[in-house]
Amino acid sequence: MLAIGTLAKRTGTKVQTIRYYEQIGLLPEPGRTEGGQRRYEYADLDRLAFVRHARQLGFTLEAIRELLDLSDNPSRSCAEVDLIAHRQLKEVEARIVRLEALRRELKRMLRECSRDTVSDCRVLEVLRDHSACLADHGTGA
Repeated sequence: MLAIGTLAKRTGTKVQTIRYYEQIGLLPEPGRTEGGQRRYEYADLDRLAFVRHARQLGFTLEAIRELLDLSDNPSRSCAEVDLIAHRQLKEVEARIVRLEALRRELKRMLRECSRDTVSDCRVLEVLRDHSACLADHGTGA
């Protein structure tokens, strides 16, 4: 049996995050001592490690819930897991495209900077350009 602090240290998860995962059903409600302290099984350690790894890969909490449900029912088709993973891969690829566009814009801003005075700073000028920001979000004129 593991105390919540031990579980937190072993998985690199904050205690309040563990409680939150219990609250939303990603982790089962743990047993408690007579003094009311939470006590976790080693299976809870594995489940929390699964959740942490999935979060590191960018899966949403809802996707993690689906994956855990599938994991808890090993006779179900792996195709459902693959579908969730493919969805996540598409999201990661879209995020990479957006990040590459941000990198290009930052490099362009730095290339165009004259490095004279702040009043002539191209980086600050671009950041002040609200119309570009609004246009990017579909609310520009």
